[in-house]
Amino acid sequence: MKIKNKNYTINDEIINFKIHSPTTAKVKSFYESDPFPNYEVNDSQQKILQVGDKNVFLKSLKNFIGFNKSIIEFGAGTCQLSNYLAIGTNNTVYAFDSSNESLKIGKNFSKKSNINNIAFVEGDIFDEIFHEEVFDFVICNGVLHHTKDPYGGFLNIIKSLKKEGYVLVGLYNKIGRVRTKIRKYIYKLLGKRVIMILDPVLRKTDKDSHDKINAWIKDQYQHPVESTHTFDEILNWFKSNNIEFINSIPQCSLLEPEDENFLQKKSKATFIERILIQITMIFNRFGSEGAIFILIGKKK
Repeated sequence: MKIKNKNYTINDEIINFKIHSPTTAKVKSFYESDPFPNYEVNDSQQKILQVGDKNVFLKSLKNFIGFNKSIIEFGAGTCQLSNYLAIGTNNTVYAFDSSNESLKIGKNFSKKSNINNIAFVEGDIFDEIFHEEVFDFVICNGVLHHTKDPYGGFLNIIKSLKKEGYVLVGLYNKIGRVRTKIRKYIYKLLGKRVIMILDPVLRKTDKDSHDKINAWIKDQYQHPVESTHTFDEILNWFKSNNIEFINSIPQCSLLEPEDENFLQKKSKATFIERILIQITMIFNRFGSEGAIFILIGKKK
């Protein structure tokens, strides 16, 4: 058991810690009504595996993790990534989120699909819940920018990371998210019908997938807590906490060739290159899909 704080209850096979922070409670409430992302009715273990394997980054990550590792996903939502990483391995996976409703969806899927090497924990990312240095991989994608203190949250999650372990942090980019910010104002003025036309993700979504559409709109255009960040800001987080930079998505360097091994050591490049990469996000698929960038580091 990786949990050190014993002040919890277990309900419906989910370990529950009380949420005390008003900001976390607000975000929890936001996701309780429309858990994001949701599963399709016909999703199965094989379907989740196929979808994950089609994603070059996820497949590369799972192959790199290998077997007999301990993994935690902070902000797991409905646990699609956690379930994917657990399928077909002997790894121990913890799916952590503040939303009990989201975790229930992930837990019900894992139970239906006979995925037994995953634990579900409801709690606040700022609380001292886990033992220090117990996880080989700490994943926190699309989460910290929805907290009261992104850097404080980062400090807390890396406490549980082993030395020589890997951390993956995904955040909204300050420059790359410009398109979404503009669409956000348009949505407030003109509503759902117009944003269905302007949003590239919604244009590709089946119009009958109402739950998916509503969840995306809420997450991108109605979220009550949101911040944006830069490559250099997160690089400073790494530097201040003895985390070696490994790679980023998109890649920092304009000159180094890209490959499918995202856990391979790459250059941080120059400040100018990093700025240019973030500007290009505005015009490519990163900007179209919310402008999340990921930095990967290794604890020294």
